[in-house]
Amino acid sequence: MTTKPDEPQQPPRRRAPAGAAVLREDVTEAIRAAVFEELAAVGYARMSIEGIARRAGVGKTAVYRRWRSKLHLVLDIVSALAVQGLPAPDTGSLEGDLRLLYEVTSRALRHPVASQVIPDLQAEAARNPDIAEAMRKALREGQDGVATGIVTAAERRGELREGIDHDLALDLISGPLYWRSVVIRSPKLPKGYLAALARATSEGLKAL
Repeated sequence: MTTKPDEPQQPPRRRAPAGAAVLREDVTEAIRAAVFEELAAVGYARMSIEGIARRAGVGKTAVYRRWRSKLHLVLDIVSALAVQGLPAPDTGSLEGDLRLLYEVTSRALRHPVASQVIPDLQAEAARNPDIAEAMRKALREGQDGVATGIVTAAERRGELREGIDHDLALDLISGPLYWRSVVIRSPKLPKGYLAALARATSEGLKAL
């Protein structure tokens, strides 16, 4: 059959190259989980793509298809923490919101993997500006939205004055628990500590 000159020609359909890599999400998640486990087990300096692949049950090629180096892999994982965030408390009071935030944050920081990974990455951040920036982003943004929501809600309820310094408020909200759990790594929080911290922080915010 001859095509008429004025008939539009249909472009040929493109076919996916034979053997084209399809990135399976379950494999990607297995690699991400393996990164945290490997960081907790051996630290960033000794972590290797080979070790991650072995722990994830995949070949090295599967890792390199997704990330070109262990630095980029770790940066991606740490940066992802920033967008996951924490659940926004909504108890109806400033002290109640702070208490719930501290309970959730305390459990997260005291998780065996997190308690090993965070200090190790902080030490590495002192030598690597890229990791330092990723850590700042993850730690700051991870709580910024939640803390801002708590402060804004308290302003609406009249518990805090309008126009409070949100950056200072974030430091006041996040600093003490982080210091206790991550910096000095207290093995166990004293009974009633989180309730007392929520009460003290609430009073401190009202004084700003």
